[in-house]
Amino acid sequence: MSAPTTRKIWDIAWPIMLSLVAQNIVNVTDTAFLGRVGEVELGASAIGGLLYTTLFMVAFGFTTGVQILVARRHGEKNYLAIGRIFDNSFYFLGLISLIITSVVILFGPALLKPFMASEVIFKASSTFLVYRVLGLFFASAGLLFRSFYTGITFTKYLSISSAIMAVVNVILDYALIFGHWGFPQLGIMGAGIASSISEVCALLFFILITWRNSHLKQYVLFKLVKPDFEIIKNTLGISVFVMFQYVLSLGSWFVFFMLIEKMGERSLAVSNIIRSLYLMFMIPGWALCSVTNTLVSNAMGEGKPDHVIPIIRKILKFSLVVMAITVSVAALFPREAIAIYTNNTSLIEATVPSYYIILAATFLFMAMSILFNGVLGTANTKFALGIEVITLIFYLTSAWLLAVKLHLQIEYVWTAEFVYSSSIGILSYLYLKKGNWQGKVI
Repeated sequence: MSAPTTRKIWDIAWPIMLSLVAQNIVNVTDTAFLGRVGEVELGASAIGGLLYTTLFMVAFGFTTGVQILVARRHGEKNYLAIGRIFDNSFYFLGLISLIITSVVILFGPALLKPFMASEVIFKASSTFLVYRVLGLFFASAGLLFRSFYTGITFTKYLSISSAIMAVVNVILDYALIFGHWGFPQLGIMGAGIASSISEVCALLFFILITWRNSHLKQYVLFKLVKPDFEIIKNTLGISVFVMFQYVLSLGSWFVFFMLIEKMGERSLAVSNIIRSLYLMFMIPGWALCSVTNTLVSNAMGEGKPDHVIPIIRKILKFSLVVMAITVSVAALFPREAIAIYTNNTSLIEATVPSYYIILAATFLFMAMSILFNGVLGTANTKFALGIEVITLIFYLTSAWLLAVKLHLQIEYVWTAEFVYSSSIGILSYLYLKKGNWQGKVI
């Protein structure tokens, strides 16, 4: 394959973008509804949600490795191997997600308490976490389907699945948080239950549509034969470094929010809104990162490593245009965007300065992430983990200096995102330019 056309990039990316938009509606809905319950619930959902997402990154990291392998085998036209990778990955993810769920239910609040300064936020965070983690098994299986479809560049079902999840979550959030339509008023507990049920519905769609699609029979999914530990070991050989990378990355954001929690409930509420907006603005770039990962791995599978840099360059140029449009439009409506999450005027005004900081950070982060996903696509996940570790040291050190040592206002603390983006981008660029990745075999 040569460098992809803009049309091909877009054809793969837009269903992923739509699926990420729909998935982000879950986060936006939880944050927006809880913002109308109170600032404690708003801040607590950030803490509980971040800890859940950190645990979720175990599955996300593993399925990123699955996606790399599926894309490589797809490039090799070894379709039977894709089915074996899928089924054995399902066994592994099912076991790991159930273990994590059990540990969180039994010990999660006790592990969370030492990090919390506010007792009321601790109790609310613990409640959200325990009910949110009930959906982890279903979310992990859904991620496996996403990695399969993205790896074979057949992404149209991703947006439909995520739309189902978003609609179910909005309806159940409204019913369970506020107690409408005869349901009990559960507050933050209701948000956790709604999100978990929405994950179940999304997975059911994936199973049904995959089972019925004759085009997918060549991949021989759902054979559910005896586990092949050699395949699981090989998948883990790629995935384990990505798993550590994502857990460390989200874990660092959890630490970042722990630093902010000590700045007070208002700073934490501001940061939860900013976090949700940041994730929303990242959607186009994240979709293009997934495209980068897949197309680079496909090129490597076809035995054409000389096409990797042109692929990355083409996607990078396209992403800069997309992100420039996204950021420019968002910059025109700061208060309207923030008002999605709260009707508290003083909280809206307190959030505006941080809003502009993360808009600029989003543009830089996505450009640098394209380079990093180019590294992941070459399957040298061990080196990618090294890049992440070095970057996180710089990131957390800068956040600590800004928040704890210098006691700066919350908008200045968020400038630590520039440190993260710059570090990961520079190190990825140096590896792609100087590293020995062309002959990587998996």
